[in-house]
Amino acid sequence: MTITLDGRKLDQRAVPVKTALGAGRKKQERGKDARPKRTGWRVRAGSKEFIAPEVVERVLKLLDFTALGSGALVVLMQLLGQGGAYAAVAAGMLALFHAFLTLWALRETGHYRIPVLLKPLRGVGAGLGVLLTTGVITAVIGWYAFGLPAVDWLQAWALFAVIWLPGSRLVVALWAWPKEKAGAFRRHVVIVGGGAAAQRAIDTLERSAGLDVEILGLFDDREDDRSPDHIRRYSKLGRIADLAAFARENRVDLVIVAIPLSAEKRLLQMLERLWELPVDIRISALESELKLSPRAYDHLGDLPLLAVFDRPLSEWDAFVKAAFDRVVAALLLVLFAPVMAVVALAIRLESRGPVIFRQKRYGFNNELIEVWKFRSMYVDRCDANASKLVTKDDPRVTKVGRFIRKTSLDELPQLINVLKGDLSLVGPRPHATQAKAADKLYEQVVHGYFARHKVKPGITGWAQINGWRGETDTEEKIRMRVKYDLEYINNWSVWFDLYILLKTPIALLSPANKENAY
Repeated sequence: MTITLDGRKLDQRAVPVKTALGAGRKKQERGKDARPKRTGWRVRAGSKEFIAPEVVERVLKLLDFTALGSGALVVLMQLLGQGGAYAAVAAGMLALFHAFLTLWALRETGHYRIPVLLKPLRGVGAGLGVLLTTGVITAVIGWYAFGLPAVDWLQAWALFAVIWLPGSRLVVALWAWPKEKAGAFRRHVVIVGGGAAAQRAIDTLERSAGLDVEILGLFDDREDDRSPDHIRRYSKLGRIADLAAFARENRVDLVIVAIPLSAEKRLLQMLERLWELPVDIRISALESELKLSPRAYDHLGDLPLLAVFDRPLSEWDAFVKAAFDRVVAALLLVLFAPVMAVVALAIRLESRGPVIFRQKRYGFNNELIEVWKFRSMYVDRCDANASKLVTKDDPRVTKVGRFIRKTSLDELPQLINVLKGDLSLVGPRPHATQAKAADKLYEQVVHGYFARHKVKPGITGWAQINGWRGETDTEEKIRMRVKYDLEYINNWSVWFDLYILLKTPIALLSPANKENAY
Protein backbone atom coordinates (compact mmCIF):
# COMPACT_ATOMS: atom_id res chain seq x y z
CA MET A 1 0.00 0.00 0.00
CA THR A 2 1.39 3.41 -0.98
CA ILE A 3 0.31 6.49 0.92
CA THR A 4 1.05 10.12 0.23
CA LEU A 5 0.36 12.22 3.29
CA ASP A 6 0.82 16.00 3.04
CA GLY A 7 3.41 15.54 0.34
CA ARG A 8 5.36 12.81 2.21
CA LYS A 9 5.48 9.31 0.78
CA LEU A 10 5.06 6.54 3.31
CA ASP A 11 5.82 2.89 2.67
CA GLN A 12 2.76 0.99 3.89
CA ARG A 13 3.44 -2.59 2.94
CA ALA A 14 0.00 -3.64 4.09
CA VAL A 15 -0.65 -7.02 2.54
CA PRO A 16 -3.68 -9.20 3.07
CA VAL A 17 -3.18 -11.77 5.77
CA LYS A 18 -3.04 -14.68 3.35
CA THR A 19 -3.13 -13.24 -0.17
CA ALA A 20 -1.38 -10.64 -2.31
CA LEU A 21 -2.60 -7.08 -2.40
CA GLY A 22 -5.16 -6.25 -5.07
CA ALA A 23 -4.36 -3.27 -7.24
CA GLY A 24 -6.39 -0.08 -7.25
CA ARG A 25 -6.07 3.51 -6.17
CA LYS A 26 -8.13 5.12 -3.49
CA LYS A 27 -8.22 8.70 -2.40
CA GLN A 28 -8.44 9.54 1.25
CA GLU A 29 -9.32 12.65 3.07
CA ARG A 30 -8.26 14.09 6.36
CA GLY A 31 -9.88 16.74 8.47
CA LYS A 32 -11.90 17.10 11.63
CA ASP A 33 -14.85 18.60 9.78
CA ALA A 34 -17.76 16.19 9.35
CA ARG A 35 -17.83 17.28 5.70
CA PRO A 36 -14.40 16.11 4.57
CA LYS A 37 -12.02 18.30 2.61
CA ARG A 38 -9.60 16.92 0.03
CA THR A 39 -5.91 16.65 0.79
CA GLY A 40 -2.95 14.87 -0.74
CA TRP A 41 -3.73 11.67 1.16
CA ARG A 42 -3.87 8.69 -1.19
CA VAL A 43 -4.03 4.96 -0.57
CA ARG A 44 -3.70 1.94 -2.81
CA ALA A 45 -5.97 -0.60 -1.19
CA GLY A 46 -7.66 -2.74 -3.80
CA SER A 47 -11.32 -2.70 -4.78
CA LYS A 48 -13.72 -0.13 -3.37
CA GLU A 49 -16.41 -2.76 -3.84
CA PHE A 50 -16.88 -5.45 -1.21
CA ILE A 51 -18.76 -8.58 -2.23
CA ALA A 52 -19.57 -10.65 0.83
CA PRO A 53 -18.87 -14.36 0.30
CA GLU A 54 -22.15 -15.00 2.12
CA VAL A 55 -24.07 -13.25 -0.68
CA VAL A 56 -22.30 -15.25 -3.40
CA GLU A 57 -22.99 -18.49 -1.57
CA ARG A 58 -26.67 -17.76 -0.98
CA VAL A 59 -27.35 -16.64 -4.55
CA LEU A 60 -25.58 -19.68 -5.98
CA LYS A 61 -27.46 -21.98 -3.60
CA LEU A 62 -30.73 -20.47 -4.79
CA LEU A 63 -29.76 -20.99 -8.43
CA ASP A 64 -28.64 -24.55 -7.74
CA PHE A 65 -31.81 -25.38 -5.84
CA THR A 66 -33.99 -24.00 -8.63
CA ALA A 67 -32.08 -25.72 -11.43
CA LEU A 68 -31.46 -29.04 -9.69
CA GLY A 69 -34.99 -29.24 -8.31
CA SER A 70 -36.57 -28.35 -11.66
CA GLY A 71 -34.34 -30.79 -13.55
CA ALA A 72 -35.09 -33.60 -11.14
CA LEU A 73 -38.81 -32.86 -11.30
CA VAL A 74 -38.89 -33.00 -15.11
CA VAL A 75 -37.07 -36.33 -15.16
CA LEU A 76 -39.16 -37.85 -12.36
CA MET A 77 -42.41 -36.72 -13.97
CA GLN A 78 -41.37 -38.49 -17.14
CA LEU A 79 -40.55 -41.66 -15.22
CA LEU A 80 -43.41 -41.64 -12.70
CA GLY A 81 -46.04 -39.44 -14.30
CA GLN A 82 -47.89 -42.29 -15.96
CA GLY A 83 -49.45 -43.27 -12.65
CA GLY A 84 -51.84 -40.33 -12.38
CA ALA A 85 -52.15 -37.80 -9.58
CA TYR A 86 -50.51 -40.01 -6.95
CA ALA A 87 -47.43 -40.49 -9.12
CA ALA A 88 -47.25 -36.75 -9.84
CA VAL A 89 -47.26 -35.96 -6.12
CA ALA A 90 -44.63 -38.65 -5.54
CA ALA A 91 -42.43 -37.13 -8.26
CA GLY A 92 -42.78 -33.68 -6.69
CA MET A 93 -41.91 -34.93 -3.20
CA LEU A 94 -38.96 -36.94 -4.47
CA ALA A 95 -37.65 -34.00 -6.54
CA LEU A 96 -37.89 -31.70 -3.51
CA PHE A 97 -36.09 -34.22 -1.31
CA HIS A 98 -33.38 -34.68 -3.95
CA ALA A 99 -32.83 -30.93 -4.36
CA PHE A 100 -32.46 -30.37 -0.60
CA LEU A 101 -30.18 -33.40 -0.24
CA THR A 102 -27.93 -32.27 -3.09
CA LEU A 103 -27.75 -28.70 -1.82
CA TRP A 104 -26.89 -29.89 1.67
CA ALA A 105 -24.19 -32.23 0.35
CA LEU A 106 -22.60 -29.51 -1.81
CA ARG A 107 -22.59 -27.10 1.13
CA GLU A 108 -21.12 -29.60 3.59
CA THR A 109 -18.32 -30.49 1.18
CA GLY A 110 -17.39 -26.80 0.75
CA HIS A 111 -18.45 -26.34 -2.87
CA TYR A 112 -19.91 -22.88 -2.26
CA ARG A 113 -16.73 -21.41 -0.76
CA ILE A 114 -15.03 -18.68 -2.79
CA PRO A 115 -11.64 -20.48 -3.08
CA VAL A 116 -13.40 -23.52 -4.56
CA LEU A 117 -15.47 -21.41 -6.98
CA LEU A 118 -12.30 -19.70 -8.19
CA LYS A 119 -10.88 -23.09 -9.26
CA PRO A 120 -13.75 -24.65 -11.23
CA LEU A 121 -11.74 -27.45 -12.85
CA ARG A 122 -10.73 -28.80 -9.45
CA GLY A 123 -14.13 -28.21 -7.86
CA VAL A 124 -16.29 -29.60 -10.65
CA GLY A 125 -14.78 -33.09 -10.47
CA ALA A 126 -15.55 -33.44 -6.77
CA GLY A 127 -18.92 -31.74 -7.27
CA LEU A 128 -19.97 -34.26 -9.91
CA GLY A 129 -19.10 -37.00 -7.44
CA VAL A 130 -21.43 -35.37 -4.90
CA LEU A 131 -24.26 -35.10 -7.45
CA LEU A 132 -23.89 -38.71 -8.56
CA THR A 133 -23.88 -39.87 -4.92
CA THR A 134 -27.11 -38.02 -4.15
CA GLY A 135 -28.53 -39.36 -7.40
CA VAL A 136 -27.88 -42.93 -6.21
CA ILE A 137 -29.50 -42.20 -2.83
CA THR A 138 -32.58 -40.78 -4.55
CA ALA A 139 -32.67 -43.76 -6.92
CA VAL A 140 -32.69 -46.22 -4.02
CA ILE A 141 -35.40 -44.36 -2.10
CA GLY A 142 -37.47 -43.80 -5.25
CA TRP A 143 -37.24 -47.45 -6.30
CA TYR A 144 -38.14 -48.70 -2.82
CA ALA A 145 -40.99 -46.24 -2.13
CA PHE A 146 -42.46 -45.48 -5.57
CA GLY A 147 -41.11 -48.09 -7.97
CA LEU A 148 -38.81 -45.59 -9.72
CA PRO A 149 -36.84 -47.06 -12.65
CA ALA A 150 -33.47 -46.53 -10.98
CA VAL A 151 -31.22 -47.05 -14.03
CA ASP A 152 -33.23 -44.67 -16.21
CA TRP A 153 -33.20 -42.07 -13.43
CA LEU A 154 -29.44 -42.32 -12.93
CA GLN A 155 -28.73 -42.00 -16.65
CA ALA A 156 -30.91 -38.89 -16.99
CA TRP A 157 -29.60 -37.34 -13.78
CA ALA A 158 -25.96 -37.93 -14.73
CA LEU A 159 -26.53 -36.18 -18.07
CA PHE A 160 -28.17 -33.20 -16.37
CA ALA A 161 -25.41 -32.98 -13.74
CA VAL A 162 -22.67 -33.03 -16.39
CA ILE A 163 -24.35 -30.12 -18.18
CA TRP A 164 -25.37 -27.95 -15.20
CA LEU A 165 -22.46 -28.13 -12.80
CA PRO A 166 -19.51 -27.41 -15.16
CA GLY A 167 -21.52 -24.78 -17.02
CA SER A 168 -22.70 -22.89 -13.95
CA ARG A 169 -19.28 -23.03 -12.22
CA LEU A 170 -17.49 -21.75 -15.30
CA VAL A 171 -19.84 -18.77 -15.50
CA VAL A 172 -19.31 -18.02 -11.79
CA ALA A 173 -15.54 -18.32 -12.16
CA LEU A 174 -15.44 -15.95 -15.15
CA TRP A 175 -17.36 -13.40 -13.07
CA ALA A 176 -15.34 -13.96 -9.89
CA TRP A 177 -11.78 -13.96 -11.26
CA PRO A 178 -11.52 -10.19 -11.93
CA LYS A 179 -13.38 -9.45 -8.69
CA GLU A 180 -10.95 -11.56 -6.69
CA LYS A 181 -7.95 -9.97 -8.41
CA ALA A 182 -9.24 -6.52 -7.41
CA GLY A 183 -9.74 -7.67 -3.80
CA ALA A 184 -13.53 -7.44 -3.80
CA PHE A 185 -13.91 -10.53 -1.59
CA ARG A 186 -11.32 -9.27 0.91
CA ARG A 187 -12.50 -7.53 4.08
CA HIS A 188 -10.81 -4.18 4.80
CA VAL A 189 -9.87 -3.60 8.43
CA VAL A 190 -8.72 -0.49 10.29
CA ILE A 191 -7.12 -0.62 13.74
CA VAL A 192 -7.95 2.13 16.22
CA GLY A 193 -5.24 2.38 18.85
CA GLY A 194 -1.51 1.87 18.86
CA GLY A 195 1.39 0.38 20.71
CA ALA A 196 1.42 -3.07 22.27
CA ALA A 197 -2.36 -3.61 22.18
CA ALA A 198 -2.56 -2.95 18.45
CA GLN A 199 0.51 -5.08 17.76
CA ARG A 200 -0.98 -8.05 19.61
CA ALA A 201 -4.20 -7.75 17.58
CA ILE A 202 -2.25 -7.56 14.30
CA ASP A 203 -0.03 -10.52 15.25
CA THR A 204 -3.12 -12.62 16.02
CA LEU A 205 -4.74 -11.76 12.68
CA GLU A 206 -1.61 -12.61 10.74
CA ARG A 207 -1.30 -15.97 12.50
CA SER A 208 -4.90 -16.91 11.66
CA ALA A 209 -5.03 -19.63 9.04
CA GLY A 210 -7.15 -19.08 5.94
CA LEU A 211 -8.15 -15.51 6.85
CA ASP A 212 -8.47 -13.13 3.88
CA VAL A 213 -8.44 -9.60 5.27
CA GLU A 214 -6.48 -6.47 4.47
CA ILE A 215 -5.27 -4.18 7.25
CA LEU A 216 -5.28 -0.65 5.88
CA GLY A 217 -3.52 1.03 8.79
CA LEU A 218 -3.96 2.52 12.25
CA PHE A 219 -5.57 5.60 13.75
CA ASP A 220 -4.64 6.93 17.18
CA ASP A 221 -4.64 10.29 18.97
CA ARG A 222 -1.49 9.65 20.97
CA GLU A 223 1.74 11.11 19.61
CA ASP A 224 4.24 9.73 22.14
CA ASP A 225 6.24 6.49 22.35
CA ARG A 226 3.13 4.55 23.34
CA SER A 227 1.84 4.96 19.77
CA PRO A 228 4.67 4.82 17.18
CA ASP A 229 4.19 5.93 13.58
CA HIS A 230 4.58 2.33 12.39
CA ILE A 231 3.71 -1.05 13.83
CA ARG A 232 5.73 -3.41 11.71
CA ARG A 233 4.67 -2.70 8.12
CA TYR A 234 1.49 -0.79 9.00
CA SER A 235 1.53 3.01 9.29
CA LYS A 236 -0.46 5.26 11.54
CA LEU A 237 -2.67 7.11 9.06
CA GLY A 238 -3.97 9.84 11.33
CA ARG A 239 -5.92 10.74 14.42
CA ILE A 240 -9.28 9.19 15.29
CA ALA A 241 -11.04 12.34 14.07
CA ASP A 242 -9.60 11.60 10.61
CA LEU A 243 -11.15 8.13 10.43
CA ALA A 244 -14.63 9.35 9.44
CA ALA A 245 -13.23 11.20 6.41
CA PHE A 246 -11.01 8.21 5.57
CA ALA A 247 -13.94 5.80 5.68
CA ARG A 248 -16.00 8.01 3.40
CA GLU A 249 -13.35 7.91 0.67
CA ASN A 250 -12.12 4.35 1.17
CA ARG A 251 -13.88 1.09 1.77
CA VAL A 252 -13.66 0.19 5.45
CA ASP A 253 -15.60 -2.92 6.45
CA LEU A 254 -14.48 -3.35 10.04
CA VAL A 255 -13.00 -1.10 12.72
CA ILE A 256 -11.16 -2.91 15.51
CA VAL A 257 -10.56 -0.85 18.64
CA ALA A 258 -7.39 -2.19 20.21
CA ILE A 259 -7.08 -0.54 23.61
CA PRO A 260 -7.52 -1.98 27.11
CA LEU A 261 -11.13 -2.02 28.32
CA SER A 262 -9.84 -0.48 31.54
CA ALA A 263 -9.27 2.77 29.62
CA GLU A 264 -13.00 3.41 29.88
CA LYS A 265 -12.98 7.18 29.34
CA ARG A 266 -10.76 6.97 26.27
CA LEU A 267 -12.81 4.08 24.90
CA LEU A 268 -16.08 6.03 25.23
CA GLN A 269 -14.53 9.04 23.50
CA MET A 270 -13.48 6.82 20.59
CA LEU A 271 -16.88 5.19 20.22
CA GLU A 272 -18.59 8.60 20.38
CA ARG A 273 -16.66 9.57 17.24
CA LEU A 274 -17.10 6.30 15.38
CA TRP A 275 -20.76 5.31 15.83
CA GLU A 276 -21.97 7.39 12.87
CA LEU A 277 -19.93 5.29 10.41
CA PRO A 278 -21.76 2.56 8.44
CA VAL A 279 -19.21 -0.10 9.45
CA ASP A 280 -18.96 -2.88 11.98
CA ILE A 281 -17.11 -1.75 15.11
CA ARG A 282 -15.53 -4.29 17.42
CA ILE A 283 -13.26 -4.17 20.48
CA SER A 284 -10.30 -6.52 20.60
CA ALA A 285 -10.93 -8.85 23.53
CA LEU A 286 -7.25 -9.70 23.85
CA GLU A 287 -6.95 -6.77 26.23
CA SER A 288 -9.97 -7.78 28.30
CA GLU A 289 -9.66 -9.47 31.68
CA LEU A 290 -13.35 -10.34 31.63
CA LYS A 291 -14.14 -14.05 31.43
CA LEU A 292 -17.29 -14.06 29.36
CA SER A 293 -19.21 -16.89 27.76
CA PRO A 294 -17.70 -17.95 24.39
CA ARG A 295 -20.99 -16.91 22.79
CA ALA A 296 -20.29 -13.31 23.83
CA TYR A 297 -17.44 -13.04 21.34
CA ASP A 298 -17.22 -12.68 17.60
CA HIS A 299 -14.06 -14.03 16.02
CA LEU A 300 -12.04 -12.75 13.10
CA GLY A 301 -9.71 -15.64 12.53
CA ASP A 302 -8.19 -16.29 15.96
CA LEU A 303 -8.86 -12.76 17.24
CA PRO A 304 -11.75 -12.60 19.76
CA LEU A 305 -13.87 -9.47 19.40
CA LEU A 306 -16.61 -7.83 21.43
CA ALA A 307 -19.41 -6.39 19.28
CA VAL A 308 -20.15 -2.69 19.82
CA PHE A 309 -21.89 -1.41 16.68
CA ASP A 310 -23.12 -3.29 13.63
CA ARG A 311 -23.77 -1.73 10.26
CA PRO A 312 -27.55 -1.33 9.92
CA LEU A 313 -27.83 -3.80 7.05
CA SER A 314 -25.84 -7.00 6.95
CA GLU A 315 -24.26 -8.02 3.64
CA TRP A 316 -27.25 -10.23 2.78
CA ASP A 317 -29.82 -7.63 3.88
CA ALA A 318 -28.07 -4.99 1.77
CA PHE A 319 -28.18 -7.32 -1.23
CA VAL A 320 -31.88 -8.06 -0.74
CA LYS A 321 -32.71 -4.36 -0.38
CA ALA A 322 -30.69 -3.44 -3.48
CA ALA A 323 -32.35 -6.17 -5.55
CA PHE A 324 -35.79 -5.14 -4.27
CA ASP A 325 -35.08 -1.49 -5.11
CA ARG A 326 -33.99 -2.14 -8.68
CA VAL A 327 -36.79 -4.54 -9.55
CA VAL A 328 -39.54 -2.32 -8.12
CA ALA A 329 -37.98 0.88 -9.53
CA ALA A 330 -37.89 -0.65 -13.03
CA LEU A 331 -41.56 -1.62 -12.75
CA LEU A 332 -42.53 1.83 -11.45
CA LEU A 333 -40.66 3.54 -14.28
CA VAL A 334 -42.68 1.57 -16.80
CA LEU A 335 -45.91 2.28 -14.90
CA PHE A 336 -45.31 6.02 -14.55
CA ALA A 337 -43.73 6.61 -17.97
CA PRO A 338 -46.90 8.26 -19.39
CA VAL A 339 -47.23 10.50 -16.32
CA MET A 340 -43.57 11.51 -16.55
CA ALA A 341 -43.98 12.34 -20.23
CA VAL A 342 -46.97 14.62 -19.47
CA VAL A 343 -45.08 16.36 -16.62
CA ALA A 344 -42.04 16.92 -18.84
CA LEU A 345 -44.21 18.41 -21.58
CA ALA A 346 -46.01 20.73 -19.12
CA ILE A 347 -42.68 22.02 -17.78
CA ARG A 348 -41.38 22.77 -21.26
CA LEU A 349 -44.57 24.53 -22.28
CA GLU A 350 -44.59 26.81 -19.22
CA SER A 351 -40.94 27.91 -19.06
CA ARG A 352 -37.75 27.60 -21.04
CA GLY A 353 -34.90 25.42 -19.84
CA PRO A 354 -34.12 21.78 -19.06
CA VAL A 355 -36.86 19.52 -17.78
CA ILE A 356 -34.56 17.77 -15.29
CA PHE A 357 -32.98 19.61 -12.35
CA ARG A 358 -29.79 18.05 -10.99
CA GLN A 359 -28.69 18.76 -7.44
CA LYS A 360 -25.77 17.57 -5.32
CA ARG A 361 -26.89 15.97 -2.08
CA TYR A 362 -25.38 13.85 0.64
CA GLY A 363 -25.96 10.14 0.18
CA PHE A 364 -24.78 6.89 1.74
CA ASN A 365 -21.78 7.37 4.04
CA ASN A 366 -22.02 11.13 3.51
CA GLU A 367 -20.81 10.84 -0.09
CA LEU A 368 -21.97 13.40 -2.64
CA ILE A 369 -24.48 12.12 -5.17
CA GLU A 370 -26.38 13.86 -7.97
CA VAL A 371 -30.14 13.62 -7.48
CA TRP A 372 -32.55 14.10 -10.39
CA LYS A 373 -35.87 15.91 -10.11
CA PHE A 374 -38.33 17.51 -12.48
CA ARG A 375 -37.51 21.23 -12.55
CA SER A 376 -40.05 23.15 -10.48
CA MET A 377 -38.43 26.63 -10.55
CA TYR A 378 -37.60 29.16 -13.21
CA VAL A 379 -34.17 28.35 -14.61
CA ASP A 380 -32.59 31.67 -13.59
CA ARG A 381 -33.87 31.26 -10.01
CA CYS A 382 -32.83 27.67 -9.34
CA ASP A 383 -30.79 27.12 -6.18
CA ALA A 384 -28.52 24.11 -6.67
CA ASN A 385 -27.14 24.27 -3.11
CA ALA A 386 -30.54 24.84 -1.45
CA SER A 387 -29.02 27.70 0.50
CA LYS A 388 -32.53 29.13 0.65
CA LEU A 389 -35.27 26.56 1.18
CA VAL A 390 -38.54 26.81 -0.71
CA THR A 391 -41.30 28.56 1.23
CA LYS A 392 -45.04 28.87 0.73
CA ASP A 393 -45.94 30.97 -2.34
CA ASP A 394 -42.24 31.16 -3.24
CA PRO A 395 -41.97 33.35 -6.39
CA ARG A 396 -39.16 31.14 -7.72
CA VAL A 397 -41.57 28.22 -8.21
CA THR A 398 -43.53 27.92 -11.45
CA LYS A 399 -47.24 27.07 -11.56
CA VAL A 400 -46.48 23.59 -12.84
CA GLY A 401 -43.69 23.35 -10.26
CA ARG A 402 -46.07 24.17 -7.42
CA PHE A 403 -48.38 21.34 -8.49
CA ILE A 404 -45.70 18.69 -8.97
CA ARG A 405 -44.02 19.60 -5.67
CA LYS A 406 -47.27 19.32 -3.72
CA THR A 407 -48.05 15.95 -5.35
CA SER A 408 -44.39 14.80 -5.24
CA LEU A 409 -44.44 14.14 -8.99
CA ASP A 410 -41.19 16.09 -9.17
CA GLU A 411 -39.51 13.15 -7.43
CA LEU A 412 -40.31 10.57 -10.15
CA PRO A 413 -36.97 10.95 -12.03
CA GLN A 414 -35.28 9.72 -8.86
CA LEU A 415 -36.38 6.23 -9.90
CA ILE A 416 -33.44 6.49 -12.33
CA ASN A 417 -31.19 7.30 -9.35
CA VAL A 418 -32.44 4.07 -7.76
CA LEU A 419 -31.52 2.05 -10.84
CA LYS A 420 -28.07 3.68 -10.81
CA GLY A 421 -27.62 2.65 -7.18
CA ASP A 422 -27.36 6.16 -5.70
CA LEU A 423 -30.75 6.05 -3.97
CA SER A 424 -33.07 3.49 -2.45
CA LEU A 425 -36.84 3.48 -2.79
CA VAL A 426 -37.16 3.86 0.98
CA GLY A 427 -34.73 5.55 3.32
CA PRO A 428 -33.86 8.91 4.88
CA ARG A 429 -34.44 11.67 2.36
CA PRO A 430 -31.18 13.04 0.88
CA HIS A 431 -30.59 16.60 2.03
CA ALA A 432 -28.93 19.33 -0.01
CA THR A 433 -25.41 20.36 0.89
CA GLN A 434 -26.36 23.72 2.42
CA ALA A 435 -29.80 22.86 3.79
CA LYS A 436 -30.56 24.69 7.01
CA ALA A 437 -33.03 24.74 9.86
CA ALA A 438 -33.52 28.19 11.40
CA ASP A 439 -30.32 29.42 9.68
CA LYS A 440 -28.21 26.55 11.04
CA LEU A 441 -26.81 23.64 9.04
CA TYR A 442 -28.58 20.42 9.96
CA GLU A 443 -25.51 18.82 11.56
CA GLN A 444 -25.17 21.87 13.78
CA VAL A 445 -28.70 21.34 15.08
CA VAL A 446 -28.81 17.55 15.58
CA HIS A 447 -26.07 15.67 17.42
CA GLY A 448 -25.23 12.52 15.47
CA TYR A 449 -26.97 13.86 12.36
CA PHE A 450 -24.72 11.92 9.97
CA ALA A 451 -25.82 8.59 11.47
CA ARG A 452 -28.82 8.87 9.13
CA HIS A 453 -26.36 8.26 6.28
CA LYS A 454 -25.59 4.72 7.43
CA VAL A 455 -27.98 3.55 4.70
CA LYS A 456 -28.72 4.86 1.24
CA PRO A 457 -31.15 7.78 1.15
CA GLY A 458 -34.59 7.10 -0.28
CA ILE A 459 -37.30 8.64 -2.44
CA THR A 460 -39.73 8.22 0.42
CA GLY A 461 -39.19 7.43 4.07
CA TRP A 462 -40.58 6.80 7.53
CA ALA A 463 -40.32 10.48 8.43
CA GLN A 464 -42.21 11.55 5.31
CA ILE A 465 -45.22 9.29 5.80
CA ASN A 466 -45.42 10.52 9.41
CA GLY A 467 -45.85 14.10 8.21
CA TRP A 468 -42.26 15.38 8.51
CA ARG A 469 -41.68 16.81 5.05
CA GLY A 470 -41.62 20.26 3.54
CA GLU A 471 -39.90 23.34 4.93
CA THR A 472 -37.55 23.00 7.92
CA ASP A 473 -38.02 26.49 9.32
CA THR A 474 -37.53 25.35 12.93
CA GLU A 475 -34.93 23.19 14.64
CA GLU A 476 -37.67 20.92 15.96
CA LYS A 477 -38.65 19.87 12.43
CA ILE A 478 -35.20 18.59 11.50
CA ARG A 479 -34.84 16.89 14.90
CA MET A 480 -38.08 15.00 14.32
CA ARG A 481 -37.00 14.01 10.80
CA VAL A 482 -33.73 12.60 12.09
CA LYS A 483 -35.56 10.83 14.93
CA TYR A 484 -37.81 9.00 12.46
CA ASP A 485 -34.88 8.35 10.09
CA LEU A 486 -32.90 6.61 12.83
CA GLU A 487 -35.99 4.69 13.91
CA TYR A 488 -36.31 3.40 10.35
CA ILE A 489 -32.63 2.42 10.19
CA ASN A 490 -32.82 0.52 13.48
CA ASN A 491 -35.96 -1.40 12.45
CA TRP A 492 -35.37 -2.04 8.75
CA SER A 493 -36.95 -5.02 7.02
CA VAL A 494 -38.33 -5.70 3.55
CA TRP A 495 -41.82 -5.68 5.05
CA PHE A 496 -41.15 -2.27 6.63
CA ASP A 497 -40.11 -0.96 3.21
CA LEU A 498 -43.26 -2.38 1.63
CA TYR A 499 -45.40 -0.80 4.35
CA ILE A 500 -43.82 2.63 3.78
CA LEU A 501 -44.23 2.35 0.00
CA LEU A 502 -47.91 1.45 0.36
CA LYS A 503 -48.49 4.25 2.88
CA THR A 504 -46.77 6.91 0.75
CA PRO A 505 -49.74 7.61 -1.62
CA ILE A 506 -52.04 7.88 1.42
CA ALA A 507 -49.63 10.27 3.13
CA LEU A 508 -49.47 12.46 0.01
CA LEU A 509 -53.26 12.91 0.16
CA SER A 510 -53.32 13.72 3.88
CA PRO A 511 -54.15 17.23 5.19
CA ALA A 512 -50.69 17.42 6.79
CA ASN A 513 -49.05 17.00 3.39
CA LYS A 514 -51.20 19.72 1.86
CA GLU A 515 -50.14 22.02 4.67
CA ASN A 516 -46.40 21.25 4.60
CA ALA A 517 -45.59 20.52 0.94
CA TYR A 518 -44.97 23.45 -1.36
